[in-house]
Amino acid sequence: MEIKEYILIIRKRLPLIVATTLISTFIAAILSFYILPPIYKATVTLFAGRSTNSNGSNDNIQALYSDVLLGQQLVKDYREIAVSRTVLERVIKELNLKMTTEELSNMVSVQLKNDTRILMINIESKDPKFAATVANKLAEVFIEAVQRIMKIENVQIVDKAVVPDKPEKPKKLLNTAVAFILGLMVGVGIAFFIEYLDNTIKTPDDLEKYLQLPVLAVIPDLDEGGKN
Repeated sequence: MEIKEYILIIRKRLPLIVATTLISTFIAAILSFYILPPIYKATVTLFAGRSTNSNGSNDNIQALYSDVLLGQQLVKDYREIAVSRTVLERVIKELNLKMTTEELSNMVSVQLKNDTRILMINIESKDPKFAATVANKLAEVFIEAVQRIMKIENVQIVDKAVVPDKPEKPKKLLNTAVAFILGLMVGVGIAFFIEYLDNTIKTPDDLEKYLQLPVLAVIPDLDEGGKN
């Protein structure tokens, strides 16, 4: 197809494209603003790494570099310890939570901040106060577990989790914008698909294009009002 044909198809199927776009945007907006519950994220920041001696600059720099690499390599180990059954059971017991370890594990995420030894433990929950409380308790239990299991003595809390004032998700405007773009793309796709399935001949140009025959004459379609 030529560009002109693409434009004609879009103009022809414009109501379908607009309807598809509006419907998808409307559904996403309703879900994001009124149906999906807000999820809050509380984050506690920790420093994890071996302590280094101040004497010997070259040794100190090498030890620091090794610790950074070690922290990057052990982030998976940290996460496994943070969501281990032993750690989660202790958190549940000390906070007297009415949930299983699996339910608590689904709320936990652990990540390393850039190329540092700064570790972030995140708790996501519908209750912002609950998220902050669990994050701080989990950090305390996690530190004790890391020191006991991995023999890393220099693990400490940098910033305690605070009660979040804004939900982390759903991202209402982003969801609506993405739904608008997807709806537009789907609408255009459906329009071209319908046009692809339509093999009827409607114009003299279609006749010449598909049958390779010249048009000798065209009989106009006159309504009754135009007849004498």
